[in-house]
Amino acid sequence: MTETDPAAVAEFIGNQRTDHRIPYRLACGVLGVSESWFYKWRDRPTTAREVRRGQLSDAIRQIFEGSGGTYGSPKVWLVLVREGWRVSVNTVARLMAGLGLAGRKIRRRRGLTRRGRRPAFPDFVRRDFTADTPDQVWCGDMTEITTGEGKVYL
Repeated sequence: MTETDPAAVAEFIGNQRTDHRIPYRLACGVLGVSESWFYKWRDRPTTAREVRRGQLSDAIRQIFEGSGGTYGSPKVWLVLVREGWRVSVNTVARLMAGLGLAGRKIRRRRGLTRRGRRPAFPDFVRRDFTADTPDQVWCGDMTEITTGEGKVYL
């Protein structure tokens, strides 16, 4: 019983009787728990901690869905703290994992320039782009412009 939540096991045993008409005694025997243990957990009132965790889970789900599924646990935690919740980042991360919520990974924009891949061209003007007369020094630059139809290079 140390690996699973005792309340979940008690709920499972109770559901077996209602769903499949399996007596409590048989279900407890198969799972290796005593009937007295089952009745203790079945009749136990919901604790304030469980109620708070349920409310916190609802708030986490609402914030996550409100962000379009993009927020991860640190951002959800920040919003919760701003709303007045007293909770740790690790608790939020654990609850989000339990709910199956994971934020989107940020994709970093990759530039066109890759250092060290090609040899550099010789610098004939030695970084001096001033000219006395027109048509003496030519230089250029490549700029990437994102448009609605795709990328344009200028």
